[in-house]
Amino acid sequence: MLLSQGRLRQSIFLLFVAFVLASGVFLFKKVLYEKLPVPRQHQSEPSPSPSPSYSPLPKPTPLYKPKADSRPDIVDNFPRAASAKSSSDLPQIPPWNKPPEPHIEEKTPLFIGFTRNWRLLQQVVVSYITAGWPPGDIYVVDNSGVMHSNKNGLLGLQNPFYLDYKRLTDVLGIKVLTVPTLQTFAQLQNFFTFTALENGWEHYFWAHMDSPVVSDEEYEEEGQAYKSLYMRAATVMRETMQPGYGPLAARWFAYDRLTLVRTEAYVDVGGWDTLIPFYMTDCDMHERLWMRNFTIEDAKAGLVYDVASAIDDLELFYRRKAQEFKRHDASSPPPPEAPAPAPVGKEASRNSPAYHELLKKLDKMQRSKSEDKAGRNTWQSAQQGGQGEPFYRDGAGFEQGVSMTMNFGRDVFEAKWGRAECNIRDAGLGEDDAWRVVPDWEKEDVQQKAIEDREQERKERLEKEEEERKKGSG
Repeated sequence: MLLSQGRLRQSIFLLFVAFVLASGVFLFKKVLYEKLPVPRQHQSEPSPSPSPSYSPLPKPTPLYKPKADSRPDIVDNFPRAASAKSSSDLPQIPPWNKPPEPHIEEKTPLFIGFTRNWRLLQQVVVSYITAGWPPGDIYVVDNSGVMHSNKNGLLGLQNPFYLDYKRLTDVLGIKVLTVPTLQTFAQLQNFFTFTALENGWEHYFWAHMDSPVVSDEEYEEEGQAYKSLYMRAATVMRETMQPGYGPLAARWFAYDRLTLVRTEAYVDVGGWDTLIPFYMTDCDMHERLWMRNFTIEDAKAGLVYDVASAIDDLELFYRRKAQEFKRHDASSPPPPEAPAPAPVGKEASRNSPAYHELLKKLDKMQRSKSEDKAGRNTWQSAQQGGQGEPFYRDGAGFEQGVSMTMNFGRDVFEAKWGRAECNIRDAGLGEDDAWRVVPDWEKEDVQQKAIEDREQERKERLEKEEEERKKGSG
């Protein structure tokens, strides 16, 4: 009986060992099988992913603004000059306006800045020449930003930044100065002053390119002979050069459309603030001059206009009858005709019908500019050509960029003086207040806040002093 029980236990033990060994073999094979690569034919193919129910968006492409309306091509507004080789091929300057020979003793340089619109530039240059300004004293500053492209004749008439370099220098006889890059109004003004310093000019004139001039042929100064616009401007300059005249900075002829500058005064105040590029920079400059006790005085020399367009044929400035010359399209070759003789008869005298015809046209152009609902400076964006030429800029884009820069300048002016209005001195500010006053300091709520802040600072200071006193006594 005992033997049977022993055998039973042994059988159970053997069965248990066999079960453990079998289980171990099974587990070993299972693990080994899972780690070994399964033959490709035994792998189940993954089920395909369901197709998306939408198509992915394509890569964004540029979206363009509507194209600007096309504008008609401009034509040159001085046909006779287009066919001329020198000033001798042009009509004669009205004899009563001819510059004196020899030149007067004083230097009379006149700067005219140019960026865009050849027709207006040529008009203002011709107007000064026919008003008696010596051509050799006129300096057009090419601020088109196209480097030597105009000098080398690489731009076409439809390009807003085009000017006829050879016509200005070889035919009209003036000088052209080219700045290396596009400058703002404030920078250009400092260039005028710097050029005056370089040449030792104690005075200089500058003019707007959209402001043609005419000698006042009806003006009679008591006890004196007739004077051209040039000679009257020179007389004004001589007055300012007299000993004891006073601390003059500038003389304005029709505001600053034509300006006489005393170089030393502009240097004394540090020149124009170039952080204020366009509008409000004149206000900043003039106020700082007045803060230094310089004076700016009005003067008269002739008729000075403010226009946004140009006369179609500038020969009218030479006081010629319409029937004395043949008009033609400047885009076609000029006719091979000899220059017409100088005006004769009634048209060769002062205050003639041709003179009044010129004034009538200029008056109409000036009214048109002031009444234009699109703004006063539409002439600046009047041209859109020049595609494919050196330094090409999109006309509308350039105008937008300049406008943004103008707005930036207004913000700088307001930050500098704490106010947007021009009458800085009337508000009680001096030159040492620049960049030191808080924005909108004149407003009642800002003033009240400042009073409260000062009162709070006073209380905190007293509390701090009291604490220090207690610590010292303890």
